[in-house]
Amino acid sequence: MQGTFYVIGVGPGDPELMTLKAARILERCPVWFAPSAFKNGESMALKIAEGEVSSRGKTILTHHFPMKQVHRGREPDPEVDGAWREAAEIITGHLKAGNDVVFPTLGDPAIYSTGFYVCETLQKCSGTDIVIKIIPGVSAIGASSAAAGLPLCLGDERLIVIPATFENGRMREVLAHSDTVVFMKVHKVMDKIVRLLDELNLTDNAVLVERSSLGDQKIWRNIRDAVGKDIHYFSTILVRKQ
Repeated sequence: MQGTFYVIGVGPGDPELMTLKAARILERCPVWFAPSAFKNGESMALKIAEGEVSSRGKTILTHHFPMKQVHRGREPDPEVDGAWREAAEIITGHLKAGNDVVFPTLGDPAIYSTGFYVCETLQKCSGTDIVIKIIPGVSAIGASSAAAGLPLCLGDERLIVIPATFENGRMREVLAHSDTVVFMKVHKVMDKIVRLLDELNLTDNAVLVERSSLGDQKIWRNIRDAVGKDIHYFSTILVRKQ
């Protein structure tokens, strides 16, 4: 009997924020397939999972997924596509052997997760008979909101989530037509974001949360102070107009 492929959100960093269901699936699955952002590097998602569930006796596989932009509706970068296809081939082999495979992913799988690209590739390469189950998790967005003590949206307010790597024109449009904007992937473009927010007189409405939920979490109430600093990849900016 063929195994099931699970994509689980393990939360933003603190293992205690992982859901009970995610923990139970990790305990049950014999194969853990964890994404790594760097070649021969550790998997942050795997580290979080192991912080709550023992990996003893499991088959632990880590796979490098290049950190390159993906534009929906366009052909992906060949290196990125190759990583997805290689992952799908490895996972399919374990599933056909009758083993359940779990793919731990940071935050919530529904938000900019490599897990969904792997699911799509599995279905393209192996057909629709592959059984896939998605388990939601605590997102970095929600964790950052909680850390900053700011709601994301109330009443009839509009919330938009956007990668900060978009061009300024698109970010300007988003800021003009929403009540709260969450910028993700901000670590390399802090200067650009601050300049734009200064132009729109919104800098004082912004909070930067770095390494949300982790022991060294840092909250920047004045995001200008973060310009020129070595901001961690796990950083999110909340801009709330109200």
